[in-house]
Amino acid sequence: MTGMGSSADRANQRNAVISCFLGWTLDAFDFFVLTFVVVPIGKEFHRSVLDITFAVAASLFTRPVGAFIFGLLADRFGRRLPLIIDILFYSVIEILSGFAPSYSVFIVLRLLYGIGMGGEWGVGASLALESVPAEWRGIISGLLQEGYALGNLLAAVAYWLIFPHFGWRAMFFVGALPALLTVFILLKVKESAAWTETAARSDWQSYRKAIFKNWKRFAYLVVLMALVNFISHGTQDLYPTFLQAQRGYSAGTTALVAAMSMVGAIAGGILVGLYSDRRGRRRAMVLALVSGVVLIPAWIAAPNFAVILVGAFFMQFMVQGAWGVIPAHINELSPDRLRGFFPGFAYQLGVLIASFSPTIEAYLAKRINYGHAMGIFAAIVLVAGAIAVALGPEAHGIKFGREGN
Repeated sequence: MTGMGSSADRANQRNAVISCFLGWTLDAFDFFVLTFVVVPIGKEFHRSVLDITFAVAASLFTRPVGAFIFGLLADRFGRRLPLIIDILFYSVIEILSGFAPSYSVFIVLRLLYGIGMGGEWGVGASLALESVPAEWRGIISGLLQEGYALGNLLAAVAYWLIFPHFGWRAMFFVGALPALLTVFILLKVKESAAWTETAARSDWQSYRKAIFKNWKRFAYLVVLMALVNFISHGTQDLYPTFLQAQRGYSAGTTALVAAMSMVGAIAGGILVGLYSDRRGRRRAMVLALVSGVVLIPAWIAAPNFAVILVGAFFMQFMVQGAWGVIPAHINELSPDRLRGFFPGFAYQLGVLIASFSPTIEAYLAKRINYGHAMGIFAAIVLVAGAIAVALGPEAHGIKFGREGN
């Protein structure tokens, strides 16, 4: 294997990838826990499903704030320390969410949680991808991004095992404990050489100039991230509600379908990421997104459970396959001195734009049904995403830490 370096370098690369993967996994677990318990939370707080989907959106609203704060800190002070602080912050907020005495308090906590969730992705992705060889970025990118799918899968398992016995509040308690492992591993990770080299020749004045100089690239990244977030949230967030409310599935069956879809997501992220290392980022993403359009009927209109299970698997294989390329793609498109800030902030602004995905689908579902609403929405955003990727730039395999960017 080329580019791996000494045993110490390999250990550091491994620790960086594992710690960032776990950080994103736990972050996603904490987010998706809420999507499984929308109905029982609504009953306890005497609110409608539409009201509780606003709590899902609330954590998306404030994610740009976290990306802005922690992204700037990561470019100025390195990746490691801001990432450790961020993980501890969102873990505490997640525990407090389980103690929320009212709907209003719950909304405030989800707004605060969004700040922590917004800070993790960009800083973690830059640390991991700056620590590994360029020829491994695609597959590592897919692995990292599918920490999100694994978090969803673990949330499904927790819903199956914990919710029936202990209720929705206990679901929020279990997500914070493994964060200690992530922090422990982060303490063993070296700062990335790319950041060290860039920091040595950077100051706040040149940093601000670099931001304005690259505004067009940043604007494109925001559009791209808005579309892929529409795709992800539009095909995931209300899927458990669709399975329960329209298909009439039990909690256990719903968890099984969601878990199978996340197995597909993990496989897709890694395999499409690997394909992008060989054939390019744009080609891999467009192929996955177009394939997702073809799979819509099996995903939401299948005549029986077996086809639904297969449709869920392959839909998320394609959706998260395209997503698996994103960390490598947008980190390669970001200037060295802005890599802590650009990817994460663009990502979270995209999240903010797409934050009403579940609410839009719930609104449409009241007038047609969940299946038709989700199918129409998914078709529109998958096609738009494929077009945006195909027409955009690519910097496949670019060297990090080079002078002048």
